[in-house]
Amino acid sequence: MRFTLSVCLLALPWAASAQSPLTEAEAVRLGLARADFADLERGALQAAEADVLAAGLFPNPTLNYNRDGIQGAPDSLEQTWMLAQTFDISGRRGLHREAASRRVAAERAGNAARRLEMAAHIRRSFHEALFRQETVRATASWAQRCARVEGLVGRLARAGEASGYDRRRLARERQTAEARLAAERAELDRALARLAALAGVPDLPRLEGELLPSAPVPLETAWARLDQRPDLQALWRRAEAADLAGRAARRGGIPDVTVGIGPKYVDNGGARDQGIALSLSVPLPVFDRQQAGQARAAAEALQARAEYRLEKRRAEGELRGLYRQAEALRRTAADYRSRAVAASPDLLRIAEAAYQGGESSLLELLDAYRGALESEITALDLEKRARDARIEYDLLSGSPE
Repeated sequence: MRFTLSVCLLALPWAASAQSPLTEAEAVRLGLARADFADLERGALQAAEADVLAAGLFPNPTLNYNRDGIQGAPDSLEQTWMLAQTFDISGRRGLHREAASRRVAAERAGNAARRLEMAAHIRRSFHEALFRQETVRATASWAQRCARVEGLVGRLARAGEASGYDRRRLARERQTAEARLAAERAELDRALARLAALAGVPDLPRLEGELLPSAPVPLETAWARLDQRPDLQALWRRAEAADLAGRAARRGGIPDVTVGIGPKYVDNGGARDQGIALSLSVPLPVFDRQQAGQARAAAEALQARAEYRLEKRRAEGELRGLYRQAEALRRTAADYRSRAVAASPDLLRIAEAAYQGGESSLLELLDAYRGALESEITALDLEKRARDARIEYDLLSGSPE
């Protein structure tokens, strides 16, 4: 009866979901298309654009009314209406407006950096769930083999061709497999729930994709486009905005001029006269010449450029290490799967044939099954680590994928 064993062991069905499988690209698209994420980006940008509007507005004009009487001469009265407007003759308003525009550009770059971070977060969650899905598949295969062998050995035991110990040992192996499978399914459920929350969908179908990544872009290419990374662009735009604010502050010695004009009425009791009143007001920049504004702007520009240089140098070093790690893990994972995992079917056939022929024990057959499972889990783990390194490399180089 043992000749039927090998026929029953290798058929491992995988039920496909009725829904279309979810790919990494679709998960990222769904996550970045969420209304809340769009509102977050729009809110940050609109706040910066409001600062541009505020910086470009003229100050409001003022309307003054003055009424003067002369003591001892109750019939004498002077009334003046004055409309005054302050004018910027130094060009500070234009510089402040340009600085605010650079902050808008910095906010746009910040939004782009936020999108890259979110895309990387979704990609990590997707491949974590994919890893768990494939682990469940491999563990289910092991549990199914144990259950089928248990049934066959039970029949052999009743026919006197297998010992009661073999039957009880298989029952324990099946229970272990089922417990491990339940634990892996719980991990998968958690990973899917996390991915569903990031993608903004209530239910997720079966995932479809490859854990093993393709080769990363060459290191020289990644270095060359570091300057285009959104977070570095945001720092550079903030430095430019600070430079413009400093230029505006350096013109603090040129005061704004307030000009007023309006009618004036004079009543001397018997005679009434009227004319035009003019006023000119210029503050004297004796004490406050925007020294604090100049110092603050210089400090902000210095800080932003220092952060830019530090982050760029850190990224250059990190990219070198991540490139080596991603390539080494990718080659190791591919080599392991092509050698160790590819050999599992042959090893299983040999183990089954030896058991059928009475040349090996049940424990040796179970060891072969466990070895096949561990080989598959090791391959999946290597591929997952290679994928994680690739995602970090893409994020650090400013590439969406």
